[in-house]
Amino acid sequence: MAKIVVVYYSSTGKTHQLADALAEGARAAGAEVRLRRVAELASQEAIDSNPLWRAHVDTVAAAVPEATPADLEWADSYAVGTPTRFGTPAAQLKQFIDTLGGLWFEGKLANKGATTFTTAQHLHGGNETTILTLFNVFSHFGAVIVPPGYTDPAVFEAGGNPYGVSSASAAGEAKAVTAAELTAAGHQGRRLAEVTAKLVA
Repeated sequence: MAKIVVVYYSSTGKTHQLADALAEGARAAGAEVRLRRVAELASQEAIDSNPLWRAHVDTVAAAVPEATPADLEWADSYAVGTPTRFGTPAAQLKQFIDTLGGLWFEGKLANKGATTFTTAQHLHGGNETTILTLFNVFSHFGAVIVPPGYTDPAVFEAGGNPYGVSSASAAGEAKAVTAAELTAAGHQGRRLAEVTAKLVA
Protein backbone atom coordinates (compact mmCIF):
# COMPACT_ATOMS: atom_id res chain seq x y z
CA MET A 1 0.00 0.00 0.00
CA ALA A 2 1.33 3.42 -0.95
CA LYS A 3 1.96 5.80 1.94
CA ILE A 4 1.24 9.49 1.34
CA VAL A 5 1.53 12.49 3.62
CA VAL A 6 -0.38 15.69 2.88
CA VAL A 7 1.41 18.61 4.55
CA TYR A 8 -0.12 22.07 4.39
CA TYR A 9 -0.46 25.50 5.92
CA SER A 10 -3.83 27.25 6.07
CA SER A 11 -4.81 30.41 7.89
CA THR A 12 -8.55 30.72 7.31
CA GLY A 13 -9.30 27.20 6.08
CA LYS A 14 -9.29 27.36 2.28
CA THR A 15 -6.02 25.47 1.82
CA HIS A 16 -7.17 23.03 4.51
CA GLN A 17 -10.25 22.20 2.43
CA LEU A 18 -8.11 21.39 -0.60
CA ALA A 19 -5.72 19.33 1.56
CA ASP A 20 -8.59 17.30 2.99
CA ALA A 21 -10.06 16.65 -0.48
CA LEU A 22 -6.67 15.61 -1.86
CA ALA A 23 -6.16 13.26 1.08
CA GLU A 24 -9.58 11.69 0.50
CA GLY A 25 -8.78 11.19 -3.18
CA ALA A 26 -5.56 9.39 -2.30
CA ARG A 27 -7.38 7.19 0.22
CA ALA A 28 -10.00 6.33 -2.39
CA ALA A 29 -7.17 5.08 -4.62
CA GLY A 30 -5.99 2.75 -1.85
CA ALA A 31 -3.23 4.78 -0.22
CA GLU A 32 -2.55 5.08 3.48
CA VAL A 33 -2.66 8.82 4.15
CA ARG A 34 -1.52 11.16 6.90
CA LEU A 35 -2.98 14.68 6.93
CA ARG A 36 -0.62 17.11 8.69
CA ARG A 37 -0.56 20.88 9.24
CA VAL A 38 2.60 22.88 9.79
CA ALA A 39 3.03 24.98 12.91
CA GLU A 40 1.50 28.45 13.07
CA LEU A 41 4.14 31.17 13.44
CA ALA A 42 1.91 34.24 13.61
CA SER A 43 1.29 36.03 16.89
CA GLN A 44 -1.96 35.52 18.78
CA GLU A 45 -2.66 39.20 18.22
CA ALA A 46 -2.43 38.76 14.46
CA ILE A 47 -4.63 35.67 14.53
CA ASP A 48 -7.23 37.41 16.70
CA SER A 49 -7.41 40.29 14.22
CA ASN A 50 -9.25 38.02 11.76
CA PRO A 51 -12.22 36.01 13.12
CA LEU A 52 -11.92 33.45 10.29
CA TRP A 53 -8.25 32.89 11.11
CA ARG A 54 -8.97 32.47 14.82
CA ALA A 55 -11.84 30.08 14.14
CA HIS A 56 -9.75 27.92 11.85
CA VAL A 57 -6.77 27.77 14.22
CA ASP A 58 -9.05 26.70 17.05
CA THR A 59 -10.79 24.10 14.90
CA VAL A 60 -7.71 22.31 13.60
CA ALA A 61 -5.64 22.52 16.79
CA ALA A 62 -7.00 19.22 18.09
CA ALA A 63 -8.20 17.72 14.82
CA VAL A 64 -5.06 17.76 12.66
CA PRO A 65 -1.63 16.79 14.03
CA GLU A 66 1.39 18.99 13.35
CA ALA A 67 3.77 17.80 10.66
CA THR A 68 7.22 16.53 11.56
CA PRO A 69 10.17 15.50 9.37
CA ALA A 70 9.39 11.91 10.39
CA ASP A 71 6.13 12.12 8.43
CA LEU A 72 8.03 12.76 5.19
CA GLU A 73 10.52 10.01 5.98
CA TRP A 74 7.57 7.62 6.52
CA ALA A 75 5.83 8.52 3.28
CA ASP A 76 6.42 7.13 -0.18
CA SER A 77 5.13 10.44 -1.61
CA TYR A 78 4.06 13.82 -0.36
CA ALA A 79 1.59 16.55 -1.25
CA VAL A 80 2.38 20.06 -0.07
CA GLY A 81 -0.14 22.91 0.10
CA THR A 82 0.03 26.59 0.97
CA PRO A 83 -1.69 29.88 0.39
CA THR A 84 0.37 32.17 -1.80
CA ARG A 85 2.17 35.04 -0.14
CA PHE A 86 3.39 37.57 -2.69
CA GLY A 87 3.69 34.78 -5.24
CA THR A 88 5.63 32.42 -2.97
CA PRO A 89 4.77 29.87 -0.25
CA ALA A 90 3.69 31.09 3.17
CA ALA A 91 6.46 31.53 5.75
CA GLN A 92 4.92 28.83 7.93
CA LEU A 93 5.37 26.21 5.23
CA LYS A 94 8.82 27.46 4.28
CA GLN A 95 9.92 27.23 7.90
CA PHE A 96 8.85 23.58 7.98
CA ILE A 97 10.67 22.87 4.71
CA ASP A 98 13.79 24.39 6.24
CA THR A 99 13.72 21.71 8.98
CA LEU A 100 14.15 18.95 6.39
CA GLY A 101 17.86 19.47 5.77
CA GLY A 102 18.84 16.33 7.64
CA LEU A 103 16.52 14.10 5.62
CA TRP A 104 17.63 15.79 2.40
CA PHE A 105 21.30 15.23 3.27
CA GLU A 106 20.64 11.54 3.90
CA GLY A 107 18.73 11.18 0.61
CA LYS A 108 15.52 10.25 2.40
CA LEU A 109 13.35 12.67 0.43
CA ALA A 110 14.54 11.45 -2.98
CA ASN A 111 12.72 9.16 -5.41
CA LYS A 112 9.34 9.93 -3.87
CA GLY A 113 6.35 11.39 -5.66
CA ALA A 114 5.58 15.04 -4.94
CA THR A 115 2.66 17.29 -5.82
CA THR A 116 1.43 20.67 -4.64
CA PHE A 117 -1.62 22.91 -4.43
CA THR A 118 -2.37 26.49 -3.42
CA THR A 119 -4.90 29.22 -2.75
CA ALA A 120 -4.85 32.95 -3.36
CA GLN A 121 -7.14 35.93 -2.99
CA HIS A 122 -7.15 36.67 -6.73
CA LEU A 123 -7.12 34.55 -9.89
CA HIS A 124 -3.73 36.02 -10.84
CA GLY A 125 -2.51 36.41 -7.27
CA GLY A 126 0.48 34.09 -7.58
CA ASN A 127 -1.00 30.59 -7.76
CA GLU A 128 1.29 29.31 -10.49
CA THR A 129 4.45 30.99 -9.21
CA THR A 130 3.85 29.52 -5.75
CA ILE A 131 3.46 26.04 -7.19
CA LEU A 132 6.52 26.39 -9.42
CA THR A 133 8.54 27.62 -6.44
CA LEU A 134 7.70 24.38 -4.67
CA PHE A 135 8.73 22.46 -7.80
CA ASN A 136 12.19 23.97 -7.21
CA VAL A 137 12.16 22.50 -3.71
CA PHE A 138 11.07 19.10 -5.01
CA SER A 139 13.90 19.18 -7.54
CA HIS A 140 16.42 19.73 -4.75
CA PHE A 141 14.88 16.78 -2.91
CA GLY A 142 15.28 14.57 -5.99
CA ALA A 143 11.55 13.88 -5.95
CA VAL A 144 9.41 12.77 -8.88
CA ILE A 145 7.06 15.70 -9.54
CA VAL A 146 3.49 14.53 -10.15
CA PRO A 147 1.35 17.41 -11.45
CA PRO A 148 -2.31 16.77 -12.28
CA GLY A 149 -1.69 17.84 -15.88
CA TYR A 150 -4.78 17.65 -18.05
CA THR A 151 -5.47 14.06 -17.07
CA ASP A 152 -9.12 14.45 -16.08
CA PRO A 153 -12.04 16.75 -16.98
CA ALA A 154 -12.07 17.86 -13.33
CA VAL A 155 -8.90 19.86 -13.96
CA PHE A 156 -10.58 21.89 -16.69
CA GLU A 157 -13.73 22.40 -14.64
CA ALA A 158 -11.66 23.80 -11.76
CA GLY A 159 -9.95 26.42 -13.91
CA GLY A 160 -7.46 24.35 -15.88
CA ASN A 161 -4.27 24.61 -13.80
CA PRO A 162 -2.04 21.69 -14.92
CA TYR A 163 0.60 22.38 -12.25
CA GLY A 164 -1.63 21.78 -9.23
CA VAL A 165 -5.10 22.58 -7.98
CA SER A 166 -5.49 26.23 -7.08
CA SER A 167 -8.34 28.27 -5.66
CA ALA A 168 -8.83 32.02 -5.87
CA SER A 169 -11.40 33.93 -3.84
CA ALA A 170 -12.30 37.34 -2.55
CA ALA A 171 -10.89 38.29 0.84
CA GLY A 172 -13.07 37.55 3.83
CA GLU A 173 -15.05 34.68 2.33
CA ALA A 174 -15.36 31.80 4.77
CA LYS A 175 -16.15 29.05 2.25
CA ALA A 176 -14.69 30.13 -1.04
CA VAL A 177 -13.39 26.78 -2.31
CA THR A 178 -15.74 25.55 -5.02
CA ALA A 179 -17.09 22.05 -5.51
CA ALA A 180 -15.17 21.85 -8.80
CA GLU A 181 -11.90 22.70 -7.04
CA LEU A 182 -12.52 20.07 -4.39
CA THR A 183 -13.24 17.49 -7.07
CA ALA A 184 -10.02 18.43 -8.86
CA ALA A 185 -8.10 18.11 -5.59
CA GLY A 186 -9.55 14.63 -5.15
CA HIS A 187 -8.35 13.73 -8.64
CA GLN A 188 -4.88 15.10 -7.85
CA GLY A 189 -4.77 12.90 -4.74
CA ARG A 190 -5.85 9.83 -6.69
CA ARG A 191 -3.26 10.52 -9.35
CA LEU A 192 -0.52 10.88 -6.75
CA ALA A 193 -1.57 7.59 -5.16
CA GLU A 194 -1.62 5.80 -8.53
CA VAL A 195 1.83 7.08 -9.52
CA THR A 196 3.17 6.31 -6.05
CA ALA A 197 1.99 2.71 -6.30
CA LYS A 198 4.06 2.39 -9.49
CA LEU A 199 7.11 3.96 -7.81
CA VAL A 200 6.81 1.59 -4.85
CA ALA A 201 6.42 -1.40 -7.14
